[in-house]
Parts: sequence; structure tokens; C-alpha cells
Amino acid sequence: MTAPVLRIGNASGFYGDRFDALREMLTGGPLDILTGDYLAELTMLILGRSRLKDPQKGYATTFLSQLEDGLGLAHERGVKIVANAGGLNPAGLADAVRQLADKAGVPVTVAHVEGDSLPIPDGFLTANAYLGGSGIAACLRAGADVVVTGRVTDAALVTGPAAAHFGWGPDDLDALAGAVVAGHVLECGTQATGGNHAFFGEHDPARLRRPGFPLAEIHADGSSVITKHDGTGGVVDLSTVTAQLLYETGGARYAGPDATARLDTVRLTPDGPDRVRIDGVRGEAPPPTLKAGLTRLGGWRNEVVFVLTGLDIEAKADLVKAQFADALERGGARPPAEVRWELARTDHTDADTEERASALLRLVVRDQDADAVGRTVSGAAIELALGSYPGFHVTAPPGKGAPYGVFEARPVPAAEVEHIAVLPDGTREVIEPAFRTQELAEAEEPPLPGPYPSGTPTRRAPLGLIAGARSGDKGGDANVGVWVRDGDAWRWLAHELSVERFKELLPETADVTVVRHVLPNLRALNFTVHGLLGEGVAAQARFDPQAKALGEWLRSRWLPIPVALLEGIDGPEVTA
Repeated sequence: MTAPVLRIGNASGFYGDRFDALREMLTGGPLDILTGDYLAELTMLILGRSRLKDPQKGYATTFLSQLEDGLGLAHERGVKIVANAGGLNPAGLADAVRQLADKAGVPVTVAHVEGDSLPIPDGFLTANAYLGGSGIAACLRAGADVVVTGRVTDAALVTGPAAAHFGWGPDDLDALAGAVVAGHVLECGTQATGGNHAFFGEHDPARLRRPGFPLAEIHADGSSVITKHDGTGGVVDLSTVTAQLLYETGGARYAGPDATARLDTVRLTPDGPDRVRIDGVRGEAPPPTLKAGLTRLGGWRNEVVFVLTGLDIEAKADLVKAQFADALERGGARPPAEVRWELARTDHTDADTEERASALLRLVVRDQDADAVGRTVSGAAIELALGSYPGFHVTAPPGKGAPYGVFEARPVPAAEVEHIAVLPDGTREVIEPAFRTQELAEAEEPPLPGPYPSGTPTRRAPLGLIAGARSGDKGGDANVGVWVRDGDAWRWLAHELSVERFKELLPETADVTVVRHVLPNLRALNFTVHGLLGEGVAAQARFDPQAKALGEWLRSRWLPIPVALLEGIDGPEVTA
């Protein structure tokens, strides 16, 4: 008999996440499935370079180390493990897990999912399609205790086990979409339990010192309850779940190979302490294409950070810029193709420590030629040491430069991508793509709430006193989700934070395309900032290459806010 609730926990949000999490989740309370998300756009590039050195690698070795301690625990407790740690070599990781199990005397069966690897175009290092959860489901139905995959969608780690447990088929779109939403909440680990949360100051610091990892109680209709093990740190409430729902998403249609989840239908309700229910999610057919991620080495990069202390900061910066350009010219070297200076005024007037009296002048150079960013740049910078501004020093000795990567996303027809479940007995089951698909289109914008009463008194204050934000990256685009927690604030935010106002508050976005999406059920706006991150995180085009703090910058910006919305809120002194 199928259990009415499937408990799926998460023990990793990225390659390098808390090592002890796998054991903590296995010993902290009841679970049926334990997942681990190890792959990100940057990770695929890292694994690609690893595979160049050793063709037998290309997977997340940390996962194996975690299993040395956790595999026996999972077997004792009847918990199945599903992880995308296979990276570029899921078959190799599956073999390594079997060897580990044999050595430890743990009688588990192992399966894997493959087929995401695509033909690699000239000049690229990796090319992988984002598969859905059907291959995972086939492995679990065949009795696998451990399933490792390559590149699947983050949500597939939840949709696959849920489909296997409840017997969902490709037509159960609402149920699948509900699992997609739950999977999206779980995928980044402790970001759903108070980590990186805008309103962290409202909670007991002791609870946030070591947040517990999240779990979802999935029901047969696809609804779920997001929670965590009793006694673990962190917080699960409407705000933490809303924040994660907005993370790295765009419009109302959140497309995936299992189903397209309508984020504008999501309902969140409290379900007790550290419990939030998700229901009402409507699903639509998936698109006929899969997302494919390609990585390549983009060129070479170098960086020098000059420390400017005390008085005349701007003049000191102008001097070193001019001297650096002159040194390059006199040396006869071709200047790098891209030279970028950024002065961060971290200095304070009449500071009581030298560090607080100092500003940072950051030089970043890029070029296709390693020599153009190597000794040419480091030599020009360091030869200024005794002949430049007073107090000259740098944060670290200039180096020879390093390669940087580029991530590209392309659609590929789902029918052209192999999706294969390699079952515990070695049988290869071909997973057919969804027979019913739908071209992805923007959902109609829902009506806005009535505007906040005009003519009400306002004060200038930071947006973050009343609004939360969570931001991140998708290739070269940034995403900023902004939400409020009551209806009056929503009436104000929905009309006040237009694209024009967004660009005014964040001037670095003025020259790029910004698209706003409205999600009334969440009292949220989601902004996609196209091209802000250049060629993606691996290219490190910005100071904050993954836009992780873009939302916090937005929250720190001051604008006129109705006085009534600020009542009872502690924050910086506001001005009329």
C-alpha cells in the first residue's frame, strides 16, 4: 500500500555545501528520500576541467566521501538517496558507489541516469541537456536504493521520487507541477530554512547559527508541506519559503521537462511551527525543448586591488590609473582588450583604524591572450610601488592571470535527446519524452491590486524596511524577487516599484532590458535583468558575478514610503 505522504529531504544545495548535512538529515528524523543537488552552471565547467586531467572523474567526489559515513545509515533507516552528483560521469560515480558499498558491506542497489551529454561543439568544454525526473522514477521503481544522475533539473530530484511513489504519469500535470514547486524550494538547502534571508534580524540569532536542511512532505495530489527536522536550527515560515520560490525564477510559467508550473497559482499557508503548506499549483504541459547548458573557456583574466588610505582618495585613484596606462604604453605592450577600474569608497572620515580609513581601487583586465593579462599587467602595476600615491600597497601580489569560463544556454528538441535509466540489473530503459508539449508563452499579467491611497504622508526610508528580496543568476541574466508581507504594503509596492523605478534605484541596470512579472498570490514582483552578468558567473564580469546581493542593494535604496507602512518598524532614521 502506498504511504499517503512521501518525506523528501535535501542535504546539499551546491558542490561544497555543508559536509555533515547528509548524516544530519539521516539521523535527525524520519525520511523516505534524501536528495543532493551538486550541480550549478559553474560546477559543470569545474567538472569539465577535472575530466580533462582524469577522464575517469568528472563527478562530485564529495558525495562519495559523504557516503562513506552515510550509506550504512541510509540502509538501516530505509532511506533512498537521489543525487545529481554524477555530473559529467554518472556511470563512473555509480560504479564508485558500488565499490564503496561492497567495501563497507552495505547491501544496496545502485542505478544511474544518463543521456544528458550532448555532442560538444568546437571550442566548448561541456554540453549537457537538463533532463526531467522520469529516469529517476524508473530507477526507483526498479528497486534502486541509490540513484545518481548527470545534469537534470534541480526539481527533478523531487519529481522523480514523487512520481515513482504515487504512480503519476505524464498527464498528472498538476501533481507534477506541485512537486516541481516543492523541488524548487528544497534545491538550495538552507536558503529555505532562514539562510540568506532578508528578514534574518527578526529571528533569534542562535536559531540561524546553523540552519537545518529542509524537507518536503509530498502528498498524492502534489501538494506539500515544507518543514525541517525537529530540533534543528533555522526557520521555516511564509517569508523564507516565498524567498526561495522567487529565487532564480522569472515569470508566472516556470517551465521544466516534467511540467510547467504556474507560479501565479501557488498558495502558501502556515501549517504549524516551522511548517508551510504549498497547494493550488496548476500544471501545464512542458515545452517541446529542453534547456542545454554549454561551457567553454572564454579567455584570461587578472585583477589587482590597490589600497588608498586617508585623504585625497579620488586624486590618488586618478594618479594610479594614469600611471598604469603610461607604464603599459612605455612598455610597448598591447593593452588588454578590456580594462575596468572600480573605486569602492570603503573609507571613513577621521577613522579610528587604518582599514576603516582606506578605500579599494580594483583593476580587472581580460583578454583572449594570456600574455596580455599576465606579466604585462602585473609588472606595470607593481613597478609603481615606490613612485605613485602616498601609502601605496595592494591587497595581494599581482599574479600571472587565470582563465575564465563562459556559460551559454540553448534550447534543444527534447525528442533529439537520449534519456536513459540504467537500472540496478544493468538494463537500459529508454525514457520517452513527454508526448504532450506546449510552446512556452508569457502568462497574461494578472490585474494589480487597487493603488495605495494617494496624498498620504510619506517619508524617505530604505525599501528593505518593508520589503524582502532574493536575487541570483541564470547565465548572463540576473533575477531579483521582491515581496511584502501584508496587503497594504502590496498595494503600494505593486504600483510603486515599476521597471522605471527599479532602474532608477539600481543605476547599473539602466542600459539593459528589465522585465517585471507580477505574482499576486505571493505579494511579489519578480524582475529579470537581461545581460547584467555578461557571459555568466564563470566570466566574473561584475563585482558580484552571481547577483547574489543585487536584491540587498535594492533593499538598501531610499525612496518615499507611506508613513503608515513604517509604523512599528525599527530601522535607520528616516527623513521627511
